[in-house]
Amino acid sequence: MDSFERNKSLRMVFNRDIQNNEAFRFRSCQIYPIKRDGVTDMDVLFSHLTTCEVIDENGENHRLFEHERSIRLHWIKSHTDEIIQDSKIVVFTITERDTKKRKDVVKTYIYNRKQKYVVVLEHQRSDAYYLLTAFHLNRNYAVKQMEKRAKKALSMME
Repeated sequence: MDSFERNKSLRMVFNRDIQNNEAFRFRSCQIYPIKRDGVTDMDVLFSHLTTCEVIDENGENHRLFEHERSIRLHWIKSHTDEIIQDSKIVVFTITERDTKKRKDVVKTYIYNRKQKYVVVLEHQRSDAYYLLTAFHLNRNYAVKQMEKRAKKALSMME
């Protein structure tokens, strides 16, 4: 499949599960794409869910297609709908510093330990979330980092 056909196929999944889905929710709270400059931008979200950031030899950031994220695009909805019948799913909420916004933000992680996959939501208000990202934990440090976050969040709940 060439890149045009690949993106067309991925966009159909994205449109079905996220963009055109008025019932896109997590635990009865509506999920929205993150806003950029105060505007909802589905193209930015689509790009973020199918590409990863890389730094070139000049130190500049670019986004490149990432196969691991893209083949799991349809997993987002099944995780937010909590229909995965897997005892390895851990849901936790933690406050983290957002260096770009220069403030603390509350994030909820839907972490699938078995599949090494995570969906990250940011609390927008009491009845809504922003979908920040979703990705496969395919880096050496990623699982360890996620386990550390989960342990911290879950220990705070005790």
